Amino acid sequence: MDRHFLYQNAVQCVEAEIDFVEATFQDLKGRPARTLREDFCGTAQTACEWIGRHVDNQAWGVDLDPEVLQWGMDNNLSELHEQQRQRIELIEGDVMAAEVAAVDVVLAMNFSYFIFMQRDLMIRYFESVRASLNDDGVFFLDAFGGYEAAKELSEERECDGFTYIWEQAKFNPITAEMQCYIHFVTDEGVKMDRAFAYYWRLWTLPEITEMLLTAGFSTADVYWEGTDEANGEGDGVYSKTTEGTADAGWVCYVVAEK
Repeated sequence: MDRHFLYQNAVQCVEAEIDFVEATFQDLKGRPARTLREDFCGTAQTACEWIGRHVDNQAWGVDLDPEVLQWGMDNNLSELHEQQRQRIELIEGDVMAAEVAAVDVVLAMNFSYFIFMQRDLMIRYFESVRASLNDDGVFFLDAFGGYEAAKELSEERECDGFTYIWEQAKFNPITAEMQCYIHFVTDEGVKMDRAFAYYWRLWTLPEITEMLLTAGFSTADVYWEGTDEANGEGDGVYSKTTEGTADAGWVCYVVAEK
């Protein structure tokens, strides 16, 4: 059981994520993005997807954890051919202090930036991102919420060969801090409890967009998922809007232009 392999196959859909980034940047700026920095990159699967999209694309991945970066090099970067590997760099370090040339796009996905639990610290992070963008650069984040987001619960989802379990183990309504875990169970019954642990603050969308604007971004817009009329589920298409739906649980994108 490899927790990073299981995570990539249960949680991430880097193809859809990069589809959204490419299309939204082109729509906003009238040109394709070519340089990308993936903050809290983990295994750098998203950065590798970016590299594969175009021969001129460049990517940097930044993460504090040397173990996960090594896994990414051994399992994701190793799948790239030599010319592609020359266009990607992984950096072990603090996302606020990483020395990376100015880029078109910065990503902070999988709610990773929720680790900043004080407003002033989050604004400092957003300011550092803005400073690292080109003059027409764009910052992409995701966020989650809904009336079950603040609830202590456990949810299971069947995957190919294993079950993914998301647990919201504890939530403090006074501070909005929460303890979450990811567990895995193979179809053969082998368990991996607390494969990943997250101690976050559950930030709301008004808080996130207001902090982005305070940090100097010119825009901070929410892109909400549409609904498939046939089954009432999300259709995978995210559009800019100022009105969402009061779902039990939702995931959306936040897009901020420098």
